[in-house]
Amino acid sequence: MYGDATVIRRRAAQLREQAVDVRALADRLVAGADGIDWSGRAAEDLRLRMRDRAAQLRQVAALHETAAESLARHGAEVGDLKDAIADAERKVGALVAEARTRQAELSSYDDAAGVTRTLSREDQELVDADLPPAGHKDWLDLTLQGR
Repeated sequence: MYGDATVIRRRAAQLREQAVDVRALADRLVAGADGIDWSGRAAEDLRLRMRDRAAQLRQVAALHETAAESLARHGAEVGDLKDAIADAERKVGALVAEARTRQAELSSYDDAAGVTRTLSREDQELVDADLPPAGHKDWLDLTLQGR
């Protein structure tokens, strides 16, 4: 529901690989221009222009790395959020299951003296709780009386 941390991490890795590729391209561009057996003003202008382009490519590579780091942080946050949601679901699910078990035990209880036993207020709230859908972030904000 909130993204796939594995896919996000994979995309961050792709951005890092692209940064490496762009840097390598910049290096090849400069090496190619410097390796030409050509002299004179036009040759120097070409080499200067290629160095300028290479510097721009290195800036692009740095931006790729920045984006990759941001994406990796986001992926970690998505993973943490999904883990927290799953943890809350498990905890509340266990509490609800226990309350329902107590409810079932009380409903089958037959007191010879005719005493009626009822669920505690907390157990009744758990049994009646309107729980969020599985995986929804509302699990993190769920508050139940006494819990």
